[in-house]
Amino acid sequence: MPSDVLPPPEEKAAAVQQLFDRIAPRYDRVNRMMTGRMDQRWRKSLIERLAVRDEDVVLDLACGTGDFAEIAREHTRHVVGLDFSRGMLGGAQARRLPGVELVQGDGLRLPLRDGSVTVAVSGFALRNFASLEPVFAELARVVRPGGRLGLLEVDQPRNALVRLGHGFYFNRAVPFIGGLISGDAKAYRYLPASAAYLPEERELARMLRRAGFKQILKKRPLFGAIQSITALRE
Repeated sequence: MPSDVLPPPEEKAAAVQQLFDRIAPRYDRVNRMMTGRMDQRWRKSLIERLAVRDEDVVLDLACGTGDFAEIAREHTRHVVGLDFSRGMLGGAQARRLPGVELVQGDGLRLPLRDGSVTVAVSGFALRNFASLEPVFAELARVVRPGGRLGLLEVDQPRNALVRLGHGFYFNRAVPFIGGLISGDAKAYRYLPASAAYLPEERELARMLRRAGFKQILKKRPLFGAIQSITALRE
């Protein structure tokens, strides 16, 4: 994947914000087409694994157009959706989700009190941060002890044949189709390329433990092309 679409660390935050502002109007349409709506199934499964209930206060970090927030709202009346991109938040506002507070903010400086949420989730956003350890530290700050964390991200299938097919689809078909539908080819070249920012499994688990999370469990939907992680705040 060409490296010209990956911004240097010092420019990444601004570049990612501008990118998601641009693709926000067609983002949901492209996602549903690319995954056959399986992305919603993965989110629902993760919310169920986290056992979200009405007394929970849920943070949807990098909420985008509100997919996780909308699903969490089916289980609790207390949901905060936070995103860096004003364009993506506009998409979330258009859904008119009762009981969901939408906030523009930075994952490195969450505008939330210590221990103010019981569940935090984030979908396909980790690779958009310049550094993950400060993000995990902020999540550990706002999630109260005993609270739960859920993360969805892309992954590399273990099976060589599946990995080959997935690599072709993810690195070739996604940029082509996404660029065609959205009219922003560069954005949909960035999205697959940004998987290069993700740490390998053991390092990601170490980061979470250092931040203050334990009982880290990982499931691998779609033959391992997706990683679905849960953890408990110490």
